[in-house]
Amino acid sequence: MKRPVSVKTLLEKKQDVFEFDGLYRQVFGSPEKNGIWLIYGREKNGKTWFALKVAEYLSRFAKVLYISAEEGAGPNFQNACKRAKLDHANNQMQFVEYISIKDLQKLLKRRYAPRVVVIDNASVYGSELKGSDVVKLMRNERVLYILLAHERKKEPDGATAVMARKMAKVIMRVEGLTAQVSGRAPGGMVSVDEEKAMLYWGGEV
Repeated sequence: MKRPVSVKTLLEKKQDVFEFDGLYRQVFGSPEKNGIWLIYGREKNGKTWFALKVAEYLSRFAKVLYISAEEGAGPNFQNACKRAKLDHANNQMQFVEYISIKDLQKLLKRRYAPRVVVIDNASVYGSELKGSDVVKLMRNERVLYILLAHERKKEPDGATAVMARKMAKVIMRVEGLTAQVSGRAPGGMVSVDEEKAMLYWGGEV
């Protein structure tokens, strides 16, 4: 059990945050390096594309593991990686197909383990990540989890995604290749692909 601290100690505690820059700083601020972020939206609206771009940006600051549990390493996921224009020389970003949560936890205990884990998609982990399990993820002070989820009636679909939204520090809803960022962040809109997003939104993003 952690010891209680005084107001002075609390206010003087140095926070471990990502020092983002540019657009990411404007929208995300300087977020903590742990906890849960949620990305959700309807199919074929740019969730994976956006998640890959965010993951690549985060790889500037930490080692990233992207779990492509839903699509695996098939053509659709390969095409998403190509659309995101991932840097071929980036060795801070790694990919894996489905891996159990139990095996993931073992992996994260290794030396030089990833410090950012993208789980794509929540529907695949419905039986492994129930409400209490999502809470447990947040207790890992060394890892930031980014969970992708499908959408139903403009809300995250499934119990795992619903709980993740309640616990998430940053929430991103993707529609028409545009992400609306909210939560414990300055917030704002980020285009996944500006030209295509303008076509979807009729010239306005």
